[in-house]
Amino acid sequence: MSASNRNGRALEFAYLIVLEKMIKPIRNVVIIQNSSFEVCKFAWNEIDKNIQDIFIISTMAGINAILESEPLILDTTDSLDILELKIQQDTEGKTGDVRDILIIRGNISWEIGISIKNNHFAVKHSRLSNKLDFGEKWFGIKCSCNYWNDIEPIFSYLTECKFKGLKWNEISSKENDVYKPLLSAFLNEIKNSYNIHGELIAKNMVEYIIGKYDFYKTVSVTNKKLTTVQPYNLRGMLNKPTKKQKPKLIVPIAKLPTRIINADFKPNSNNTVEIFMDEGWQFSFRIHNASTKVENSLKFDIKIIGMPTSIISIDYRWDD
Repeated sequence: MSASNRNGRALEFAYLIVLEKMIKPIRNVVIIQNSSFEVCKFAWNEIDKNIQDIFIISTMAGINAILESEPLILDTTDSLDILELKIQQDTEGKTGDVRDILIIRGNISWEIGISIKNNHFAVKHSRLSNKLDFGEKWFGIKCSCNYWNDIEPIFSYLTECKFKGLKWNEISSKENDVYKPLLSAFLNEIKNSYNIHGELIAKNMVEYIIGKYDFYKTVSVTNKKLTTVQPYNLRGMLNKPTKKQKPKLIVPIAKLPTRIINADFKPNSNNTVEIFMDEGWQFSFRIHNASTKVENSLKFDIKIIGMPTSIISIDYRWDD
């Protein structure tokens, strides 16, 4: 387990610890001890005590914002209702569920999720290869024959490089020979699919990148002593009142896009493209090699560079 992966899982465990500590004095709560719980617990026990302390402080800031937005978490109107805390399997992310932790009340069929990030704001790390049909996976439309024909010589070249045991830094023109033509094929496929299917492409693409369920995203930024909380309330599933209490913090509902306004290379870049949609959605897609040696797949670092104004961002400084 890499250090970044270990720290990320340990931070998830910190959320369980703090959630249970804050909820238990008020209502019944139980942690589901599945395989993901065990992995995160192991990671937690592997990190230094000072990092544990930092994670606890960071987590408390994030959870306070969520508790102000979700009164159903501490609701005690049903004394027999048990609130469950659960770390999700990583495989859920492949099907569009980006939530790391679920908070569940089975008696009222209610749940919310938290996506937990440690020192980064990237939303997705999808791949392109000669076998992966990104169109089917991203927006439910299979890639065209033109796309497969366009990328075939690129991945044939990478297969040859891999067979020779080359490293990426030994390919002097990888941006012009690999990155740029691959991204051009990627852009052309998105534009062609959008011209045919319209709104479906824009909406499904954002749901793939952001997630198919509403959730709270928390980002711990250690060097700034800051926790940022962003509620993604795209379907109105967050911010529900109890029978007796309204949320202290109001979370607006944001709209999914219906149009792709522009899709093109980032100025002066051969490895990054940008896609602009209506309702304020803007994304950058940076392609890169995810390993030292050449392999016949490449990885995206997808970031949100613009979002609807109705998606609020709450910053909590730990020293405040």
